[in-house]
Amino acid sequence: MKNNIMNLLRYLPKWKVMMYILLSLFLAVVMGAVLLPAVWFLEDNSRFFESLFFILSYFREFFFLVFYLLATGLFLLIFYQFERKRYLALNLIKVTEDVQRWVRQENASEGFYVQPEFQALADGIQKIIEKSEEAIKEVKRTEQLKNELVTSVAHDLRSPLTSIIGYLDLINNDRYSNELELRHYVQIIHAKTSSLYALINDIFEYTYMQNQQIKLHKEAINIEEMLNQIAVQTKVQLEAAGMEFRLFSSVDDPVVEGDGVKLARVFENLIQNAIRYGSDGRYLDAALHDRKDMIEIEIANYGQAIPRIDLPHIFDRFYRVEKSRSQYTGGSGLGLAISKSIVDLHSGYIDVESAPGKTAFTIKLFKKYRSK
Repeated sequence: MKNNIMNLLRYLPKWKVMMYILLSLFLAVVMGAVLLPAVWFLEDNSRFFESLFFILSYFREFFFLVFYLLATGLFLLIFYQFERKRYLALNLIKVTEDVQRWVRQENASEGFYVQPEFQALADGIQKIIEKSEEAIKEVKRTEQLKNELVTSVAHDLRSPLTSIIGYLDLINNDRYSNELELRHYVQIIHAKTSSLYALINDIFEYTYMQNQQIKLHKEAINIEEMLNQIAVQTKVQLEAAGMEFRLFSSVDDPVVEGDGVKLARVFENLIQNAIRYGSDGRYLDAALHDRKDMIEIEIANYGQAIPRIDLPHIFDRFYRVEKSRSQYTGGSGLGLAISKSIVDLHSGYIDVESAPGKTAFTIKLFKKYRSK
């Protein structure tokens, strides 16, 4: 209340404050003059009031002083309420104008000053505006990502389709010298079609994984057994790359809670990636470590290091360290993006570190706690 009065006094001109004080004093005198006949009437017609006024006559000066002070205070309170309503109305108009200026993007990067009474309202409006701006930026960013995704998909789909159409034209126009050359063309078409099929599957899976509403079929998964099973499945590829799979574990109970099919896809992607880019090294190592309520899984190869400039983007969709986008030097560029999406859906963490001599992908997944 005190702060409100002081703010209003600072807002009102001094001449108006003096006018209200004098007007209140005048109205108090008028009020006394109006009430005086009523006092005389009560004194003449009521023995109670006659006795009361006789007693008060001994404190006449004090009684009149208190009366005029209270009357003056009453009129000052009325004037205060009147001016305060005007004061609040003007500040509301100012806040409205400031908000409209923000909507028109005028000085949108600056806040607006209001009186302390409206500070909470101003802060709330400013937060709403800031969140609106963030939402607009997010929509623009999403639109840009969508356009980039369409461009990348179009590029990666067009390349194999162009080759397929070219070789089909050669076959259709009988532009081959013998059956051996024909079979060679058919093999190329088959390889390109398989590559196209794999790319479409990756695009579909990546898009599906971006939907945070998908349901995971969680169960207890023994990570050590899963890694050994994947190693057996990729034994032929490992031997062809001249690599050996090794598993190290310091975890007594390497069980996590997750979707087995999706987690298997994560480790398959990482192992395939290690075979593709780490064949210069002899070993492909998987190591399991206990991290309190999580299990850490490290997939490491000892081939060529990932350039430092590429590390921050390694999990971006369609990003490839090898920039030619050739099917002979890499996959679709979606494998690691899919892996990150799956780990995120499990509320886990995935990271990569790379230095000359070693590249390691680290995944952390929450343990499966079993009630005793």
